[in-house]
Amino acid sequence: MTSEHHDLHASDLSGHPWFFCGIGGSGMLPLALILKGHGAKVAGSDRSRDQGRTPEKFAWLESLGFELHSQDGSGITGAEQTLVASAAVEDTVPEVVRAKEFGCPRMSRAQLLATLFNAAPFGIAIGGTSGKSTVTGMTGWIMTHAGRDPTIMNGAVMKNFASPDAPFASARVGEGEVFVSEVDESDGSIALYRPKVAVLGNVSLDHKSLEELRQLFGDFLARSDISAINLDDAETAALAPHARALVTFGISSPDAQIGASDVIEGPTSLTATVLDRRDGTSHALALKVPGRHNLYNALAAIAAANAAGVSVAEAVAALGSFVGLARRFDIVGTSPSGVTVIDDFGHNPDKVSATLATLKAHPGRVIAFFQPHGYGPLRQMGHELAEVLATKLGPDDVTILCDPVYFGGTVDRSQGSERIVRLIEADGRLAEYVPSREDCASRIVEIARPGDRVVVMGARDDTLTVFAKDLLARL
Repeated sequence: MTSEHHDLHASDLSGHPWFFCGIGGSGMLPLALILKGHGAKVAGSDRSRDQGRTPEKFAWLESLGFELHSQDGSGITGAEQTLVASAAVEDTVPEVVRAKEFGCPRMSRAQLLATLFNAAPFGIAIGGTSGKSTVTGMTGWIMTHAGRDPTIMNGAVMKNFASPDAPFASARVGEGEVFVSEVDESDGSIALYRPKVAVLGNVSLDHKSLEELRQLFGDFLARSDISAINLDDAETAALAPHARALVTFGISSPDAQIGASDVIEGPTSLTATVLDRRDGTSHALALKVPGRHNLYNALAAIAAANAAGVSVAEAVAALGSFVGLARRFDIVGTSPSGVTVIDDFGHNPDKVSATLATLKAHPGRVIAFFQPHGYGPLRQMGHELAEVLATKLGPDDVTILCDPVYFGGTVDRSQGSERIVRLIEADGRLAEYVPSREDCASRIVEIARPGDRVVVMGARDDTLTVFAKDLLARL
């Protein structure tokens, strides 16, 4: 990407037409919404739309004035269009072929997001291995509450901003100077951002080696005016010297400027006292989202907003009305027989671990259903995943796995879910492999009893939410 792209202003972005390949994807949709909000002409295509999946999402996009095409190249009509396609899109996809023929400029999702972010007067970038989407949603809600009218870019639907006419609110388009966005280290694109405020929650192995991560995150802190960092995370705390100015947070660290005490975890909520050690004040926090990891997320958002000029008291008050993100420990409901269904995005060992820890903090059997988000990721982290499922769950709990999501392509499918089930069983825990997702639902209905919590886990598949709702109806 050329440097002139980096100095675009939002007004330049609205001047020419855009075409999104995979416009319904969790990373693409919010960007398309933000560009449209700036007055740009946006068209797109999506394999899911062609396959008839989540039709209501695409109908909603069309109702907003997005021009949608089949993924056959017909939407690419001239050299003036900019093609937005993730780096993973193969060169054989018809849109990419047509765009090459016309000589259209191409931008990755990350390049476009960084360009939009850097064009905003006051960027708040949320980084770290886990919890980014929640911290982004929380920070965005605080800034909205504080009257800053932010633009928010998230990879998940923010329930606070969702409404019947905006059901897929993974972005908010604001008129203010603030742009809040999660930034991704997995593809190295975190290096493109120039934030006023950088947030770093945790650093752990996910896609890259620790050496690479230390370099990426250290540079990230060095490029921003002020950084909010978690002192309880050893890797993160070690990067503090890179920051120009700091707001620190933590629960166990006595040196954290913003801390927490009197933590009480409920099944669907959490309360704590937030301490500001700089002025000795304390503030009562009541979260409508459960789990200790969400207390860390809340402290990160409070520190981020504080670095951007919002008082700790105001930030804590705003979080009292934060209702969470779709598919992040999202309670679908409880059946008349007393079985609760929870929809969750857990897909890597860290996230699955946080979800299971939240469930096991309270009595009751857990039935964990897991749909792996691909054969590649399953091969890479299957062992760790099996270990988490075996160690976090008890002897009565049950794990059920279906086959991984497979959207086509040449991936090696020799190692699937059976391997994970064998590993869990080797650790003395209950696990079942049921290839088809439909049959998994029937099996869950068969074994569920009053007081059970059924958690539906997996990523990259919007239909899991429909699956969870249908399951609840059958229970």
